[in-house]
Amino acid sequence: MSTMNVLLIGGGGREHALAWAVKKSPQIGTLFLAPGNPGMKNLGELVSIDTSNHEEVLEFIEENNVELTIVGPEKPLVEGLVDYLEDHDKKAFGPSEAAAQLEGSKSFAKEIMKKYDIPTAGFRSYEREEWSEAQKFVESTNVFPLVLKADGLAAGKGVFVCKNRDEAQKALEYLQNDPALSAASYRLVIEEFMEGEEVSVFAICDGEESKILAWAQDHKRIGEGDTGLNTGGMGAYSPAPILDADGVRNIHQTIIQPVIDGMASEGIPYKGVLYCGLMMTSEGPKVVEFNCRFGDPECQVMLPALKTDIIDVMVAAANGKLGHINIEVSSDYYTCIVLASEGYPGAYEKGKKITGTSDLPEDILLFHCGTTENESGELLTNGGRVLNVVAGGKTLRGSVEKAYQAVDKIHFDGMYFRRDIAKKGLTKTGA
Repeated sequence: MSTMNVLLIGGGGREHALAWAVKKSPQIGTLFLAPGNPGMKNLGELVSIDTSNHEEVLEFIEENNVELTIVGPEKPLVEGLVDYLEDHDKKAFGPSEAAAQLEGSKSFAKEIMKKYDIPTAGFRSYEREEWSEAQKFVESTNVFPLVLKADGLAAGKGVFVCKNRDEAQKALEYLQNDPALSAASYRLVIEEFMEGEEVSVFAICDGEESKILAWAQDHKRIGEGDTGLNTGGMGAYSPAPILDADGVRNIHQTIIQPVIDGMASEGIPYKGVLYCGLMMTSEGPKVVEFNCRFGDPECQVMLPALKTDIIDVMVAAANGKLGHINIEVSSDYYTCIVLASEGYPGAYEKGKKITGTSDLPEDILLFHCGTTENESGELLTNGGRVLNVVAGGKTLRGSVEKAYQAVDKIHFDGMYFRRDIAKKGLTKTGA
């Protein structure tokens, strides 16, 4: 079998999981990781290139005979890296800049859903110069809770669930004035609040066809019992028992494939991974959001269950030939616990020494998301979310218990993690 060189862009826990899955493929020659992280150095070659500079990425691909580029994070997708590479006859896995608007612009996604009758919350959107109108709406409405969202990318921190008018007015002011969010708040979306339990469904798409890869449940809030501020995700488990096979088929038929068909009708074929964040309401599943890439930390619990060669899946999607691939997934459960720095998602300190990572059982997966090494080779914290501890099991409870046993072996000053990951799932399965 001939091998191919692959470039994976990104350096978080999601990309570590992708690198681990890609490295298992017998088709891999050299795996380049840009920038990667200390946990990924045994999986491939860490390279320092400016991934926001499309010309520099192309030059690297040509110099190193890279045959497939996998784009992990949303930002380079929204900025059109895949378009640039394809325009230069280079194969890439991920949606085009126009298709990535499903994540890059919440109002774009809502208008697509409205046009193609895809169930979602009622909404209204306001341009920045119309924020006085948004303020008037907030002052006059009696319908609470309300959800306020920055239209653009905000690293999971641009969504506010407001229980009353006072909270809505504060969120409006925050979105308008906070330096970290103002760039994403060029447009505001106000949605009706949806009651229910969230679940994330992931599909591989080739522009015309889509196939379900997995479904998982993330834990966005920093505090146990889903309290406190939103984060990038404090843990996940898959498959989530809130959905059975019939439920997943229904979601594929009523939400995912209609989105793919709608985007094709718009002349914007969607290729890559479609992350479909859903609320399971009393009226059935409704879309909370779409993302244009693997979730983080959902990716970390989905890929260990994938039995099909991930390179085959990605190449088929990029080539518009997904129908030729049969995606096989293990029936095992996987649970991910995120270890975070004290203070996250607010201010936190870096440079805390991490110990215990070499003491983990062989069947535990450890994905790095915010680490660095000092000159002595010691592992240090370097982000808000630091490590992902992933364990599998024949039952959900087995995977959860194994994951927490592994967490107990790891330490760094101020290490924080939620102790109730998968609690909702365990309530449903009992096992």
